[in-house]
Amino acid sequence: MISPSNSSVNTCYLNEAFYLQTGDTAKLPLLCHYPVKAQYMNNDPNYLSCNVTTCSGSIKFHVVNIRSEIEFVFFTGGFLNPCIVGRSTPVSFANPNKPLYGHLSSTDSTGTSMRLTWVSGDKEPQQIQYENGKTATSEVTTFSQDDMCSTLALPSPAKDFGWHDPGYIHSALMTGLKPLSTFSYRYGSNSVGWSEQIQFSTPPAGGSDELKFIVYGDMGKTPLDDSEEHYIQPGALSVIKAIANDVNSSNINSVFHIGDISYATGFLAEWDFFLSLINPVASRLSYMTAIGNHERDYEGSGSIYVTPDSGGECGVAYETYFPMPTAAKDKPWYSIEQGSVHFTIISTEHDWSEKSEQYQWMQKDMASVNRQKTPWLIFMGHRQMYSSRNTLLSNAYAFRDAVEPLLLQTKVDLVLVGHVHNYERTCSVFQGECKAMPTKDKNGVDTYDGKNYSAPVHVVVGMAGFTLDTFPDKVESWSLIRISEYGYFRAHATRNDLNLEFVVPETGEVKDNFHITK
Repeated sequence: MISPSNSSVNTCYLNEAFYLQTGDTAKLPLLCHYPVKAQYMNNDPNYLSCNVTTCSGSIKFHVVNIRSEIEFVFFTGGFLNPCIVGRSTPVSFANPNKPLYGHLSSTDSTGTSMRLTWVSGDKEPQQIQYENGKTATSEVTTFSQDDMCSTLALPSPAKDFGWHDPGYIHSALMTGLKPLSTFSYRYGSNSVGWSEQIQFSTPPAGGSDELKFIVYGDMGKTPLDDSEEHYIQPGALSVIKAIANDVNSSNINSVFHIGDISYATGFLAEWDFFLSLINPVASRLSYMTAIGNHERDYEGSGSIYVTPDSGGECGVAYETYFPMPTAAKDKPWYSIEQGSVHFTIISTEHDWSEKSEQYQWMQKDMASVNRQKTPWLIFMGHRQMYSSRNTLLSNAYAFRDAVEPLLLQTKVDLVLVGHVHNYERTCSVFQGECKAMPTKDKNGVDTYDGKNYSAPVHVVVGMAGFTLDTFPDKVESWSLIRISEYGYFRAHATRNDLNLEFVVPETGEVKDNFHITK
């Protein structure tokens, strides 16, 4: 399946490098332009199974509206030596301008305003209609190939092989809402059509008593068909379905996705598939994000890492699709308060050294938290300080040396990170040493004494979709719980208790449960 329909379908053997530079070692079709999806005809067992001159077979593709014409091309020779046999006529979407994939985010700590961001093929402003007659008009933006990063030595997929026109990204602000309340909205226009009517909930205001939230990293997307695609994340579908069930049960106020968002990594059409996947959750409540290496890193981009993990996107696509309440463009760090929690959310891909702008911001933000108003201080970013899978290439130790003293100084209660694709919980740890261990409550649940503060608890929650990482046989004493399964992290904060759970999606089983108390 190719898009746009005029894409080159000649064989380009060297294009394997475009896949490999983002870390994807799967065998994928080596065409001159990225095929969005590909399947072998033997997915239909009837194909080639008869002994007559002609046989037939059928395969199905799951397609979302990516606005441009698509075409289906039939090859022999396999993925590595494709030779064209035939191609379909171009297929157009009935309404390429349709407003789609709306997702919400909080703009401040009051719970009284929510931003909606959506995608359309039309550049004219559209509207949100909400709360019995109120309207908000969208600001419209987009990005182009010229905005993508690349180098002469290492051309990027975003600049060339993987480029797909993103259409237009609309964003509008709903104001005058009440915190912890339910409203309905729709978005679009009379000329391009309207979304369905959607119910959404605002989060509790900062300083109120209670918050229920979910955190995970490294999700990406799972195909809803039998296709081979660039960078498949096998666990994403089951995890987002389970989270949607939690949201439908009104058990959740907000979601935090802390880096490695879509794994499009320069193959731009995959953002649409990801946005479609999370829509049942992200259209219903505050969906907050942090930037990860697969959104930002590329040589010459200003990232502190020079790996080509973003495929040339360099944060442009991420910041366009997910406008967070940051101070400025390409400064993707911010804080927000919901309920009894102050969240400090940083970019591990930008400079965090002691003299950097981001460090100075972190220091000021966390030192200014009013712990009477928000007793809990949770620090989030994509990369880890503690993981049993730390390697010399991870730079985790440099990150830890620079930032960990600041966490102790400001009495951060909990550090939540991704990047490593599993679940791991520490003791109250500082400089690689346990400063305190949890005790068991009357139900046998690990409980950390936050009243007698000693050090933060660190938890890796990068198990939401990407192929899982296993653990080494030998681990450090600070590592208490290690689980290599898909799932998500669910939290319930009151003023005196932070109840935290690792949930397995298929069964809803809680595989790890612990408390931090005040």
